[in-house]
Amino acid sequence: MKSETMHFATKNGVSSAYIAAPDVIAEDSKPVIIIHEWWGLNDQIKKIADRYAGEGFVGVAPDLYRGEVATDPDEASRMMSALAIEDGLDTIRNAIDTVRGKYGFTHFGITGYCMGGTYALYGACELEGISASAPFYGDIPPDEKLKNLNVPVVFISGTRDAWITPEKVAGLEEAADKYELDLDSLKYDADHAFANSARPEVYDRDASEDAWSKVVAFFRDKL
Repeated sequence: MKSETMHFATKNGVSSAYIAAPDVIAEDSKPVIIIHEWWGLNDQIKKIADRYAGEGFVGVAPDLYRGEVATDPDEASRMMSALAIEDGLDTIRNAIDTVRGKYGFTHFGITGYCMGGTYALYGACELEGISASAPFYGDIPPDEKLKNLNVPVVFISGTRDAWITPEKVAGLEEAADKYELDLDSLKYDADHAFANSARPEVYDRDASEDAWSKVVAFFRDKL
């Protein structure tokens, strides 16, 4: 496995992405964009990119905060609130364009956790080049966005999540039925952030590993 930090321009300044890849990147390699939680692009997210590389994918983790990383929930909340959706999507768009220009990829998967799950679903609705999306417990776009969704989605949630509540997930499922979206909703008896192994108070190994295996199989099939 090899890794690098790639810098690129956005409308609001230079940002970067952590890239993890197999030693040999082939023309048919499958790239997956990984969007960080409200904490920022920290080591935990980089390890997820590394794990994708270990599965044969090219993991690309763009930094939506341009170098800032939160160390406590109050700081993370402030940073997430200050990030406009369009700014975050522009960073993802430019990361995709830069990776496409360097490696020639045309089809990208996108996933993300918490705040990153929100962007993974918004990105699937709005960004060119996304062919599959696997958001983990992210917020739900309004119907005017969701009705534009035309790529397959696996949405992962926890039934004990107090932020992305079962009611919100039910609303997404209703929209999927209404607009005939290709969406599979995977629900676990788990809390918010259950896939974050750096947070033992909420981490659920069984749920996390099951979701991981299903998402990897999903990306292998769809990309």
